[in-house]
Amino acid sequence: MSEPATLLARHGFAVYVLHYFDRTGTTFADKQTIFRNFPLWMKTLWDALSHVEKQALVDPKRIGLLGFSLGAYLSLSNAGIDSRVQAVVEFFGGLPKEMKLFVRRIPPVLILHGESDPTVPVEEAYHLQQVLEGKGVPYEMQIYPGIGHSFTGEIWRDAGLRTLAFLKKHLGQSSDSSGTQV
Repeated sequence: MSEPATLLARHGFAVYVLHYFDRTGTTFADKQTIFRNFPLWMKTLWDALSHVEKQALVDPKRIGLLGFSLGAYLSLSNAGIDSRVQAVVEFFGGLPKEMKLFVRRIPPVLILHGESDPTVPVEEAYHLQQVLEGKGVPYEMQIYPGIGHSFTGEIWRDAGLRTLAFLKKHLGQSSDSSGTQV
């Protein structure tokens, strides 16, 4: 999972990696654990954004989130209620159906998902696409045929380049930094 962070850092993004499991001492997340801890993990992400936006290398008006699987669900959920988030890249995740009741706004989203994902079915990507289209939110989407719940090799490379282009497009460029990714 460090490949996109490394690529973004090489291109001038201030990159912060959040370990939201640390707040709850979680090592594995089944459905019951996710249901119980999701609000605490959301608070952890909110707190992290509050910290990150105060950092000298960060333009607080150009914050993006990148999440993998459960992290993508958290990122999209947070972006739906937190106006500090200006873009989201989600790898094989989705938007919890319950969040449709709370979503105030959603920034542009890049959806990256494997068509054959047994952990987070590709239907989650299509559900997110419908929500975004219904709200008129700009998005880009790449479904990788025959790919499961992780990316390797050329798929990682493609997803990384799409991520970089998407964040540059939606977070813009400035003289002091290219954006922020948590």
